[in-house]
Amino acid sequence: MPKITRDFVTELARRVAQRQPFIQSVIGPRQVGKTSGVLELERLLNLPYHYCSADLPASPDREWIREQWNTARIRAEGGTGILVLDEVQKITDWSDLIKVMFDEERRRENPLQIIILGSASWTIQSGLNETLAGRFEMLRVPHWSFQESRDAFNWSVEQFLKFGGYPAPASLITEVPRWQQFIRDSIIEPMVARDLLTLRDVAKPALLRQTLQLALTYPAQEISVQKLLGQLQDRGNATTIKGYLELLEAGFVLKLLPKYSTRLITTKSSSPKIVPLSSALIHAFTPPTRFDTDLDWRGRVFEAAIGAQLAQIDPNLQYWRDGNDEVDFVIRLEEQTIGIEVKSGRKRRSTGLEKFRRAFPGTKTLLINHDIGSHLLSSKDPAKALRELVPDL
Repeated sequence: MPKITRDFVTELARRVAQRQPFIQSVIGPRQVGKTSGVLELERLLNLPYHYCSADLPASPDREWIREQWNTARIRAEGGTGILVLDEVQKITDWSDLIKVMFDEERRRENPLQIIILGSASWTIQSGLNETLAGRFEMLRVPHWSFQESRDAFNWSVEQFLKFGGYPAPASLITEVPRWQQFIRDSIIEPMVARDLLTLRDVAKPALLRQTLQLALTYPAQEISVQKLLGQLQDRGNATTIKGYLELLEAGFVLKLLPKYSTRLITTKSSSPKIVPLSSALIHAFTPPTRFDTDLDWRGRVFEAAIGAQLAQIDPNLQYWRDGNDEVDFVIRLEEQTIGIEVKSGRKRRSTGLEKFRRAFPGTKTLLINHDIGSHLLSSKDPAKALRELVPDL
């Protein structure tokens, strides 16, 4: 596989080189290059380096953290070095000990640079926010973009929309069943079994897996929890399914978009719009050939890819609907609210943007067709590309 240096690696190297007194917390999905990218820092910065992972069959105890810290200090030989703690959230009360160790480290003349990696966002963020407030910076690593997939594998937009998101199985796309099996066995199942099920109490693991598979069949669609509940084989309730969807969002499987409204209660009570965060996840359970034969499905997958890109710009991305009129995405950029409709080829009403402008004076709108969407997907700086597309922003 061609060597690609992801943007987060360059940014992380810049931050570490500044030797600021902060923990660098790097979070993102499994199998997108977090570990390999962080290991690249040793070459980029030429500093003593110690990497260790708590992602073991039996999670280590807190003493393991102290041991790894001391090893990093020994390797640094009194100078500055780098300590990388991968999946440290698997250790009970990890943040309490790291707070003590980090505060001690900051008093040293040449403190270690501490990096924490994680593939379960809620556990990392809760530990950081509750115990390590004021001591960390967050760096979010998304799935592989179209631009990266094109540079590494010479993929077209269509190939990215069928298989994109994870680099490891790229060589398998000519053997679709084998590719699907890899995504299910080597990416989805470890994420469920080693992240979601071990880090939160899940009463019905089988129901969680069914919820995941079913949710991925509704890319870029607004769907009620009750409708999902009616299609699941195992029995559950709306509260359980809603919790499982939020769990999948925390595990970087999908994004749940609330309905845009100036009334907070309307936003919170609305049915979510489901945006899977990579097309590989969508086609792990649905044959990628459907993309070539089903125009409506093709449009949904394209819209979901745009949504995943926009969610990197605005984590609070939303959608809007009023009766039969809808706007696919509502994004906040530079204090400006923008309604976006993705013209993806499927038949639909086209009055949504006009109704949105009338309902919310002062907002701007943008219509994204295939060419504009492809440009946005291929951009290294999506926020800049979006600014260039919206007049007078």
